Amino acid sequence: MGRTFRQSAPCPRGAAGSAIGLPIRTESPGARAARPVRRGRGEAPQDAAERGAQGARAERVAERLSGGAGRALTQTDTFLRAPRGRLKLRDCGVRAGGGVTDGQGQLIFYECPDSEGPKLSHYSISPTADPAGLVAVLSEALGVQGVVKKERRLYMVGQTRVHLDRVEGLGDFLELEVVLSEQQSPEDGERVARRLMEELGVQEEDLVAGAYLDLLLAGGSPT
Repeated sequence: MGRTFRQSAPCPRGAAGSAIGLPIRTESPGARAARPVRRGRGEAPQDAAERGAQGARAERVAERLSGGAGRALTQTDTFLRAPRGRLKLRDCGVRAGGGVTDGQGQLIFYECPDSEGPKLSHYSISPTADPAGLVAVLSEALGVQGVVKKERRLYMVGQTRVHLDRVEGLGDFLELEVVLSEQQSPEDGERVARRLMEELGVQEEDLVAGAYLDLLLAGGSPT
């Protein structure tokens, strides 16, 4: 099993590791009028003009640091009931020519504290070519805790995955995931995350405790 400072990726091959993760709200469907644009739930446009001011800045900085426009993804995460940690089946889609590819998925188990600020996540990932069939079987066996649907733009900045997410029913978020090497400590990952927070203009008050699923189950309110 591996370590992360918490982030996800577009359907890689089987893997285990650790990461330091950092979810940050940049806009919500009920955001105050001072934001440049206000959107309804379930809408999924991807251009910077329709993001909040902080999200637009994060997008510009992420493009500059990564050297590209990022990768557009669609992801549906079905969270299954598990005795410990979190277990989810991710159905992945990559936007290409206006369509979405199917037949790609991942079964992901991870453990991560529900606290504000950078947090260490241990994860294991197994790919599947039949996410719909597998989620049907696992849902029958274990039960479903909830479903998170999102449009994601992924940027790679060094060892960090930068996600600009539009989560159905929640709004827009920025998520950082610093994937740790075997030689790195959680403190090393947190330093990387903090430096990137500064470049992206993220303040401590922007940080969100809990995962997208927790916010949805709580009615969309950040803690």
